[in-house]
Amino acid sequence: MNMATADAGTGTGTGANAGADNPAGGSDLRLERITKRFGAFTAVDDVSLTIPQGSFFALLGASGCGKTTTLRMVSGLEDPTHGRIFLGEREVTDLKPYKRPVNTVFQNYALFPHMDIFENVAFGLRRRGIKDVKPQVEQMLDLVELGHLARRKPAQLSGGQQQRVAVARALINQPQVLLLDEPLGALDLKLRRQMQIELKRIQTEVGLTFVHVTHDQEEAMTMADTIAVMNAGRIEQLGSPADLYENPVSTFVANFLGQSNLIIGEVTAKDGDTITLDAQGQRLTLPAARSRIDSGRIIAGVRPEKVSLATDAARIPNGHNVLTGGVVSDASFIGVSTQYLVKMPWGSQVGCEEMSVFEQNAGQEIHRPGTQVLLHWDPTQTFGLDGAQDLDAGSDPDDEASDVGAAA
Repeated sequence: MNMATADAGTGTGTGANAGADNPAGGSDLRLERITKRFGAFTAVDDVSLTIPQGSFFALLGASGCGKTTTLRMVSGLEDPTHGRIFLGEREVTDLKPYKRPVNTVFQNYALFPHMDIFENVAFGLRRRGIKDVKPQVEQMLDLVELGHLARRKPAQLSGGQQQRVAVARALINQPQVLLLDEPLGALDLKLRRQMQIELKRIQTEVGLTFVHVTHDQEEAMTMADTIAVMNAGRIEQLGSPADLYENPVSTFVANFLGQSNLIIGEVTAKDGDTITLDAQGQRLTLPAARSRIDSGRIIAGVRPEKVSLATDAARIPNGHNVLTGGVVSDASFIGVSTQYLVKMPWGSQVGCEEMSVFEQNAGQEIHRPGTQVLLHWDPTQTFGLDGAQDLDAGSDPDDEASDVGAAA
């Protein structure tokens, strides 16, 4: 049986447990070999994961990858087929949802429309028989900066304000873990970006563990300390946003988290810390430390913003990787940068037929479609992947979609 063991303190999905850095374990959230099946369909496949107390953690993946099912098992809304769930040293696998020190904020917020904001936030306290709710409710509303709207109804608030009310209502119950299930999905782009910053501020102030499920790469990278990229019910890679972006372990992660130019080649030499490869007669090099393979078929990857264009070889810095024979097929001016597509003289069997290049607009010439160009970049910005992988994995957000709604 395949097992995806992940540690929020490492850059891959195969490290030792994060608890090693936190001997007491605190209130770390720990999943041990969790599997969830719906009939013949496996939504979550033998996943082990430790999320340190007080961290902002994101489960990122396309529809059907198992991220929401994982969240629902943590909350108690789904029972695992196999495996165990712990909060600190306490096993909560078989506890009913209301008995777990966990609260969830959903995409639709689930606010009570007939109650004002004060009473929505006070609801959990009143259910527990607490009489004097005013100090705690006011504290929570101040935390989410909505104290001045305490007597308004949800319908009188914007989507972002309603989302903050939902967070306050969840936090007032003092959970050990707050689960966020696509909480920004209903907001427009500008408001979503504002709320990303706001949620991170709230998490930092209260110091609770936030586990955030999203399909939005930018959202995960903006807020999370650690991201687990999920694919087909397993953790493909786990690490900090920067580590996942700069050092993807698979074509799926390279394509799903941002954009990548992927080129198939054959390793021709490994000399100390440098790997040399041949791609259709073009010589490229990359650091051995950034490659998952050092012989045979290899996929060399480079992010679009690392690549530059030139029409004169004399202007290319010494030692750069260079690809010749490119022709600009599209140039899009978007303000801070110009985004190019460059047609390459090879077929799709060698990799991307069109290379993506993002150049910052700093007064340089804009290359028009039809211009013959050289592509070049610092070899240290290249990463290497196993050449047997699917070049297109992760490039289509619907690749992993499932008919099983609970597995979203």
